Amino acid sequence: QVQLVESGGGLVQPGGSLRLSCAASGATYTIINIGWYRQPPGNQREMVALFRGSSPPDYGDSVKGRFTISRDDARDTVYLEMHSMKPEDTGVYYCYGRSRGSTYWGQGTQVTVSS
Repeated sequence: QVQLVESGGGLVQPGGSLRLSCAASGATYTIINIGWYRQPPGNQREMVALFRGSSPPDYGDSVKGRFTISRDDARDTVYLEMHSMKPEDTGVYYCYGRSRGSTYWGQGTQVTVSS
């Protein structure tokens, strides 16, 4: 089993920046893919940024060039740096992990972009 705990959400003005963290614990050695999804109000959950194995990360089209995902394997932590934020970035951000046969989600952290 793997546990994922997000932190770092909050209120930010348009054009501002925010950094999210996801701390993984448990059987972290089993994780193959790890990254971030978000769920805007009234919409479906969507991929934001994702490491698939050892490949370079994938990004959702709406965040390319503005968001950066990184990982610190020594700390079992994944980060999401968000810049030039827009109101449409508002939503609940979830940390996601997948091992062979299992999918893991964090509890989510609210990000609100508003003036």
